[in-house]
Amino acid sequence: FKNAQEFKFTAKPQPSFNKDFERLLKNIRENKVRDFTTVIAADSVRQADRLRTIFDELDPNVQFQHLLIALREGYVDEQLGLAVYTDHQLFERYYRAQETKKFSKKKALTLRELKTLQPGDYVTHQDYGIARFAGLTQVEMNGHKQEAIRLVYRDDDVLTVSIHALHKIAKYSGAEGSPPTMSKLGSAEWENKKKSVKKKVKDIAADLIRLYAKRKTAPGFAFSKDGFMQAELESSFIYEDTPDQAKATEDVKNDMQQPHPMDRLVCGDVGFGKTEIAIRAAFKAAADGKQVAVLVPTTILAMQHYKTFRDRLANLPVTVEYINRFKTAKQVKETMERVAAGRTDILIGTHALTNKKLQFKDLGLLIIDEEQKFGVKTKDKLKEIKVNVDTLTLSATPIPRTLHFSLMGARDLSVIATPPPNRQPVTTELQVF
Repeated sequence: FKNAQEFKFTAKPQPSFNKDFERLLKNIRENKVRDFTTVIAADSVRQADRLRTIFDELDPNVQFQHLLIALREGYVDEQLGLAVYTDHQLFERYYRAQETKKFSKKKALTLRELKTLQPGDYVTHQDYGIARFAGLTQVEMNGHKQEAIRLVYRDDDVLTVSIHALHKIAKYSGAEGSPPTMSKLGSAEWENKKKSVKKKVKDIAADLIRLYAKRKTAPGFAFSKDGFMQAELESSFIYEDTPDQAKATEDVKNDMQQPHPMDRLVCGDVGFGKTEIAIRAAFKAAADGKQVAVLVPTTILAMQHYKTFRDRLANLPVTVEYINRFKTAKQVKETMERVAAGRTDILIGTHALTNKKLQFKDLGLLIIDEEQKFGVKTKDKLKEIKVNVDTLTLSATPIPRTLHFSLMGARDLSVIATPPPNRQPVTTELQVF
């Protein structure tokens, strides 16, 4: 080429800090000595605030510039004297090519906003139980035709309901992917179910009185406000928090900072981010020198949580252990000794956590996952622990009793209704092999 020109670029990739902010501070100071300008690009104001919090605690005098822009990679340009770092590389997060649109509760489909029913949808009639909606029809009453609703019950029994009784019908709400058992017209099945619920009202009232009394009299531990390590943990989450997930996290942390015991239920479907909230709460407790017990119903879930907690807290000064039936008696005994001595910060396990032989040195937070799967005996043992310990309950399908407590205000409730992007419904199938 006649007019060919050669360009030399002196830029090189951003150094790897492996979430070591001491090394990052040292590097920024070296840049200042070399008269380099240090710029940290963050893709959101929240990330920029987290970075500022971390640096304010480590070294308030450190100098760098903020840039609110999403860059794929950072670089150092020797010729321009410019060092540009990206927040997602500092925290080892996934880079998002496009800004994820914020979810809005107004856009989320809820039963209250569902004004039209489609044929085949399951509905619940206040007086007759669960049926299948079969569309609208016209019936003649007193010589006049009027709209009516056709409901199909078990054995193809049909019930025609006047349009004026629409307030007695609601769309059925249940587990995803599994159809409900329809009610039988003419039987006492539905009435018996309603009577069974009404009989429990006295028990619920008595439990409410006892619960309020204990919460009023029991002193709690007020955890300190978030430090830079808490901000580092939350920033290192490789996915973007949904609005409900972010609000639930703040609710839990605010409860923990109060001088009375927390008793909060976080309700959200599978894959909505409940475990991440538990991890953040557990670290907040461990950062204040308190121990955390994570109670799960199955051995497999205990292993899954152990790996998740271990991976998320790998670069933080926290010790995570677990107890399940796959461990030998000797290993379990050694784990219990470390817990009693305070050398274990977070302990994950099944019913073994309610063993009287297990003694915590300073238990500050109890996390219960899928509370509805535990039996009465286990819950009775938990009541002895929960009197003056902060309690966080996670559930996708809370039992009516637990949900009733939350809705009446006896327990605080956080609902995660916004799913992560591209989240698919969970379907369970039984296969023969």
